Amino acid sequence: MTRRTIVLLRHAKAEPPDALGDLERGLTPRGHSDAAHAGDWLAGQGLWPELVICSPAKRTRQTWREASAAGDEVPAIFEPSLYGGTADDLQTIVRRLDDTVRSVLIVGHNPTISHFSAILDPAGADDTGLRTCGVAIHQLAGPWTDCGPESAPIVDSYTARAASVS
Repeated sequence: MTRRTIVLLRHAKAEPPDALGDLERGLTPRGHSDAAHAGDWLAGQGLWPELVICSPAKRTRQTWREASAAGDEVPAIFEPSLYGGTADDLQTIVRRLDDTVRSVLIVGHNPTISHFSAILDPAGADDTGLRTCGVAIHQLAGPWTDCGPESAPIVDSYTARAASVS
């Protein structure tokens, strides 16, 4: 049976809202550094994705851009429903993936990304959810269409925190 990997990444630390609005909020200096560390961790663990699905918000795009420097280039889809969407939207996206894809990285926002992680593995998810630039690695034993409640246990996790940047 083919195992599939769902990597959930909450965007890194973002600037406070300003006149540009929420969609255009970028990362703080610490956020840029944390995202790069998360990419290094993913590459070092052999968890580099075959496909990335990312919210179109500036902070999620920047998180992926910083993380992506650590590994090979992979196709990225900027999915509007990841911004303001629900855990059910994420589940629908995953269920529609082509079965030739064995690993996907989803870069999104809280509370949705943490809620989706908790749906996939209620017992293994942290009660407080993913922190900024937090990563949850889920394993699905079967086709993407099997993605649903309690279908993909957390097998690893990571939270980037840059020590030298505030």
